[in-house]
Amino acid sequence: MGRGITLVIARRGIPVILYDLNPDIIKNASSLIEIELKQEVEKKRISINEKESILRCISFTGKISDCRAPLIIEAVIEKIEAKVELLQELFGINGKACIYATNTSSLSVTRIAEQTKFPEKIVGLHFFNPANKMRLVEVVKTIYTKDELIKSISAFSESIGKTPVICQDAPGFIVNHVARPFYLEALRLAAQNIADMVTIDKLMESTGFKMGPFHLMDLIGNDINFTVSCLLYEALGSPLRLKPSPLQEAIVKKGDLGKKTGSGFFQYHKA
Repeated sequence: MGRGITLVIARRGIPVILYDLNPDIIKNASSLIEIELKQEVEKKRISINEKESILRCISFTGKISDCRAPLIIEAVIEKIEAKVELLQELFGINGKACIYATNTSSLSVTRIAEQTKFPEKIVGLHFFNPANKMRLVEVVKTIYTKDELIKSISAFSESIGKTPVICQDAPGFIVNHVARPFYLEALRLAAQNIADMVTIDKLMESTGFKMGPFHLMDLIGNDINFTVSCLLYEALGSPLRLKPSPLQEAIVKKGDLGKKTGSGFFQYHKA
């Protein structure tokens, strides 16, 4: 997700810093960005000069002290403690002049904000996977967020070619709340042997969906998708209709997370 967001911003000629503590992740991100842009040159979607211009906009670092910018977008693991700790550290470097956006897909932005020293500077900015292709972003407002900040982050979203949708902080925001039945009913059909996964995906795609639920869960990452289901289930009082699927839980425990691991509900060739 961080890599995708980085590429979206760099394509617009905006300097962007991609940070991670793990040097292997940084190296892999750099390599995959290079590969993606090379493929676009080969397909004549961009020129070699455009590719080089995009790459010049991106800086890679493993030092958090290098993370100085007017806008910070965090996309770390879906755990409030991890997000709060990172945001607090970044606040120590950038102060109140910066906007701090969390890309959480399921956690309460309000809970994240109120555990920091600067809740009024935090906003939800939820990109969808793959970030460099999906146009929608959810701009999530908390009780602390000022209208000016929402205007600024919405304008930024539009400047990088995204369509911002403003919503109040709530479990699942808009898209993940609406999408749960799409995934969960498909999982129930497969678990009960009413239809197989290939058939379910083909059926949904035939009705106009660009991707069926099982291919989409593999693309998102079954670990992420399952976590969102669990968090939403708990946040809404454990309604039976939103109970997470044991079928998906089982493949997550096996480590079959989808495209990123080469195996999920379907098999993939890893890049």
